Amino acid sequence: MLRYPAEDRRSVESLERMMVRLPDGTDVPFKTAAEAVDGRGFPTISRVSMRRTLKVTAEVDSKVGDAGVVRGDLEATVLPGLVGRYPGLAWGFEGEQKEQRKTLDGLGRNFILALLAIYALMAVPFRSYFQPLIVMTAIPFGMVGAFWGHILVGMDLNVLSLCGMIALAGVVVNDNLVLVDTINRGRAEGRELLGVVRDAGARRFRPILLTSMTTFAGLTPLMLEPSLQARFLIPMAVSLAYGVLFATAVSLVLVPCLYLILEDILRAVRWLLGRGSSQGLASGVGE
Repeated sequence: MLRYPAEDRRSVESLERMMVRLPDGTDVPFKTAAEAVDGRGFPTISRVSMRRTLKVTAEVDSKVGDAGVVRGDLEATVLPGLVGRYPGLAWGFEGEQKEQRKTLDGLGRNFILALLAIYALMAVPFRSYFQPLIVMTAIPFGMVGAFWGHILVGMDLNVLSLCGMIALAGVVVNDNLVLVDTINRGRAEGRELLGVVRDAGARRFRPILLTSMTTFAGLTPLMLEPSLQARFLIPMAVSLAYGVLFATAVSLVLVPCLYLILEDILRAVRWLLGRGSSQGLASGVGE
């Protein structure tokens, strides 16, 4: 940074006496070459990568609008127009938005790792590549329930909502896991498949339903808590509570159907390969 000594920049008169060199090499006073106009200026000038930057911050009233909607409108309408009016202008969301992007990227990677871990932990004891997939069908339905839960309570999705959905993935598989294991035990006894599936659904209906209802009831006080200290946890509780309920209602019907469908598919594959139909899905290692 280059500037005049302190004694030459103490007043406006110092600016008027400043000498300006013209293109022909002559020096003239500043007031002869230009006109100074009073105006507002920036107290500091910030630069990033040698480019001048300006930070604009705002707080969105949640009762009037949504921060995501406002940000989307800025990206779609306002900011492109500014770039067109001022060539060379560049913009980006920093601060909280930048940290939120980093958080979402990390959650996405960790969620994939969590799904792989859940699959591996179930594939080993089941000795099957397909049964863990049947159990994990509860995960997307649980997320759908979490979305609907936010709509029912009139709450916007945020990072904590996504954290609740990730935690939900490890919770909603429990009911499916118990149901599939019950079917496998019946198959191991040599019973007929359709009867085993029907009996397993009837036997596990009450425990599965009670487990989900007690989970929802346990999270209800947190969802109804009005204090500011607990309000930031409410989106996570909504994701867990409504996700468990929705996944349970779907799983009680979907899992038995998927089990029968996959058994029919495997039976058809074994028939095409000439392996017969003596083995079932419960013992289909690698099929």
